[in-house]
Amino acid sequence: MSSLNFEKPIIEIENKIEELRKISTESGMDLNKEIETFEQQAEEYKKELYANLKPAQRLQIARHSDRPNFTDYVSLITDDFVELHGDRAGSDDSAISGGLAKIDGQTVMLIGTKKGKTTKENIECNFGMPQPEGYRKALRLFYHANKFGFPIVTLIDTPGAYPGVTAEQTGQGIAIAENLREMAKLDVPIIAIITGEGCSGGALGLAVADRVLILEHAYYTVISPEGCASILWRDAAKTSEAADVLRITARDLLDLKIVDEMVTEPLGGAHKDHEIMGQNLKKAILENLKQLNGVSAKKLKEKRYNKFRGMGVVLQ
Repeated sequence: MSSLNFEKPIIEIENKIEELRKISTESGMDLNKEIETFEQQAEEYKKELYANLKPAQRLQIARHSDRPNFTDYVSLITDDFVELHGDRAGSDDSAISGGLAKIDGQTVMLIGTKKGKTTKENIECNFGMPQPEGYRKALRLFYHANKFGFPIVTLIDTPGAYPGVTAEQTGQGIAIAENLREMAKLDVPIIAIITGEGCSGGALGLAVADRVLILEHAYYTVISPEGCASILWRDAAKTSEAADVLRITARDLLDLKIVDEMVTEPLGGAHKDHEIMGQNLKKAILENLKQLNGVSAKKLKEKRYNKFRGMGVVLQ
């Protein structure tokens, strides 16, 4: 598993622990006390480091190549999953996947942006950047869930909607806008979770929800820090500064009431332990479904409307 630049002190301590274990095994010396001391130091350092990460460092964790993707979460949180393909207009975008799933026996419509693990997989799903047909497929699945009364759960990890010419030619803007409008009107509970990257309208097109959750080291923003730096300072090297001022981290978003809940990640990030991350996410989904199930369609839509209308309000 690849390490990040700011994790080098941890790696050095862990390498020292392995070296002591090797010496202990080969020489027969009892170095357990020394090993325990280093292990304790490593654990304390990790807790302090990850509790005080800068936004730019959380950005690195959110983009880690080993972070669980949509396919991983399907295996981790569902009992059964039947993928439904196509937008019924002749296209099927691999950057958005969705279908009927059972989570602890409860049927939901599970939809998410999809990234790959390898270069080949990422090319197949366009590095998690959906095209218009992806949003149209998602909308078709929203309607299906609404018709049969299934709650909707969306998992979002995207650097943004695909910005290419073909996407614009085939209606990228209107496809996202229609999703925003129609999600606001759905009668069923909607839970959206930012699992990694949540950039711009590409993320929002799946996130008009009754509850918006975010993983501890994920981020959610109107524009990527790189894009912000290029526009404001005309210098991509100021990405770290842009990440600071954008207030994109989970705790910032909770303070701003953009998201409703932060889901704890394993120490070091979701990529460190997929199983624990899956358990934490599943628990959060089930708790929120329990709170939303039984709420009338009228009340859901009213609260959903007020939730989004209240964002960005400032004191006069």
